[in-house]
Amino acid sequence: MDQRVPPVTPPWAGRSVALVHEWFTATGGAEQVFRHLTEVFPAAERFALWSDDDADPPRLRVSWLARTPLRGNKAAALPFMPLVWRTLTRERFDVVISSSHAFAHTVRLGRPERTRHLSYVHAPARYLWNPAVDDRAAGPLLAGPRRVLRALDVGLSQHVHSYAANSIEVRDRIRRHWRRDAWVINPPVDVDFFAAAPAADRTAPRDYLLGVGRWVPYKNFDLIIAIAEAAGLPLVIAGCGPEEARLRRLARQARVPVTIELRPDRARLRQLYWGARALLFPVHEDFGIVPVEAQACRTPVLGLRRGGLLETVVDAETGVLVDSADPRDYAAAIGRLDELDRARLPAQAARFSAQTFARRVTEWVTHECG
Repeated sequence: MDQRVPPVTPPWAGRSVALVHEWFTATGGAEQVFRHLTEVFPAAERFALWSDDDADPPRLRVSWLARTPLRGNKAAALPFMPLVWRTLTRERFDVVISSSHAFAHTVRLGRPERTRHLSYVHAPARYLWNPAVDDRAAGPLLAGPRRVLRALDVGLSQHVHSYAANSIEVRDRIRRHWRRDAWVINPPVDVDFFAAAPAADRTAPRDYLLGVGRWVPYKNFDLIIAIAEAAGLPLVIAGCGPEEARLRRLARQARVPVTIELRPDRARLRQLYWGARALLFPVHEDFGIVPVEAQACRTPVLGLRRGGLLETVVDAETGVLVDSADPRDYAAAIGRLDELDRARLPAQAARFSAQTFARRVTEWVTHECG
């Protein structure tokens, strides 16, 4: 007798589903989340404002904004985004799930009484709500427009039935800025790939410090270089971004060897993690996928005691967290990293696997659409 349990039919089966993302200009954490959402909902229609990424998901449909000179100019397009999200398509869907870090959560693709609108939030727009961190709208002349956009951000999202935040940090901001609660569903990290390195990578000498991420001001790569100088240790910086010229200049002037790795592929990035003595991450990040990838490679994290690191790193077990912006304080903590049991780090990283993300998203949507 066949004792197998038949598969459970999800509550969205037979219903039309739309997945919505802001834009695709680079492969970052938000883009990874959206790709994993397409795996949970393979039949869903997929929308974005525009895409300049050759690796964007298949069947991605872009908005009319992509056919205008505003394409790719986020600052100039910002005032138009609420309008675009309300005129994206005439189609109507039963379930709409947005992946939002600007205005995507304001998208409206159905009637509130018939459509379940859910939003996975990477962060309420920092340039609106946290200009001290993201100064693109921080000037006094922009105070008025910022107030208007904040009001639109709240007023045009009242139809959202449920939010999910990528971290406790973001959930708290959703509560503070939007007066709404949220599930916490951490982003998916491909921990299996990073843990399963070839033997040659796993036996690397771990003789340098490592900084990984997008080269933008708030990622504090200048501080990372200063930490390596204070520690007297070589540094590798991996990534890309608008700060490239400045970082190359700082690297040439540094008192320790600084190697620039521009756009390393995943295999090369894995090599860099496995060869590093520590990942330097002195950043107030909303979540931070990079520290999880590092821990999957048994590389401890030396970072700022703020934001996502409070969730992803166990202080004094999988890394060391410092409550300071002084490079000497970080340098003084490097010796403590050598006392950690590196074999314990992958278990912490495994808490943020893609499988866990898919399960939690399924629970969220089932609860809200059941």
